[in-house]
Amino acid sequence: MIRLYTDSINIGYGENLVVKDLSVEFPNNKITTIIGANGSGKSTLLKAITRIISHQSGSVILDGKNILQENTKILAQKMAVLPQTQEGASGLTAGELVSYGRFPYQRGLGRLSKRDYQIIDWALEVTGTLDFKYRSVDTLSGGQRQRVWIAMALAQETDIIFLDEPTTYLDMAHQLEVLELLQQLNTEQGRTIVMVLHDLNQAARFADYLIALKDGKIVKAGNCEEVINQHVLREVFQIDAEIGRDPRTQKPICITYNLLRRNVNEKDTNIYFANVCVNF
Repeated sequence: MIRLYTDSINIGYGENLVVKDLSVEFPNNKITTIIGANGSGKSTLLKAITRIISHQSGSVILDGKNILQENTKILAQKMAVLPQTQEGASGLTAGELVSYGRFPYQRGLGRLSKRDYQIIDWALEVTGTLDFKYRSVDTLSGGQRQRVWIAMALAQETDIIFLDEPTTYLDMAHQLEVLELLQQLNTEQGRTIVMVLHDLNQAARFADYLIALKDGKIVKAGNCEEVINQHVLREVFQIDAEIGRDPRTQKPICITYNLLRRNVNEKDTNIYFANVCVNF
C-alpha cells in the first residue's frame, strides 16, 4: 500500500494557483525526483506535502491520515525535510546542528537522552561527518555542510526524507557525493527519498521514479525511460533534446538540446527583416 499520496491538491499564494488539482503517489522505499522548469510548482508541492505551507483544497495523505490532522511531533517522526535554503546554523557545531533532529522525541525540559546522543553519532557517522562533530558549521565546505544537514534529517529517524534541490551551489564532486549518500540511504536502509533536482541527467541516474511538472500539473510520471525522452522534455522544458545512454548505468541521458522557442524567435525575426526589406 502506498504510504504517501496527494488527492486533487490545489496550492497557491493568494488567488494565484501554482499547483492545480494534482493527484500523485510516491512509491514506498524508492527515490522519487520531481523535475520541471522554474515556476512549475516543484518546490511549492514539496512544501505543501511537508506542511511548510498550506494548500487550498484537496489533501495530502500519509499512512491513511490527512497530514493536516496529524500532531506536529508525530508527523516529524515520519518525515524529515531539507529545504533549499538552510538557515540558523551560524555559530553551531555540526553535532549541535544534528541534535536538532532529535526535537520530535524530546519531552519535558528537552534534554537529550543517552539514546539521542547515540542516534546523533550514528547520523554523523553514516554521513561521513563524525570528524566534524565539534567543528563550527561555518568552517565546513559546501559538500560537508550539506552532509551535516542530511545527518540532521537522519537524526529524526524518519522513513521519508524530502530534499529541495540538495545539490544547489555545490561543485560536481560534492553533488555526486550528496546524491550517492542519498542512494546509499535508500538501498541500505530502505529510506523513501523525495527530492527536487534541476539536472536531468542526475535525476535519471539516481531516481527510481520521476514526476515531470509544468504549470502546476503533471505532464508525465513514471520510470526514467518514460520521463526522460524527447516528447516529455519538449513539453516540460520547451527543448529539442537528443537522448542517449549512460554507458555506466544504461539509463537515458540528455546529450544536447536546442531551445525550441529560440528557433521560433529566429524564424519570426527572419520574417520581420524580410518584411522590412520588402517594404523598404
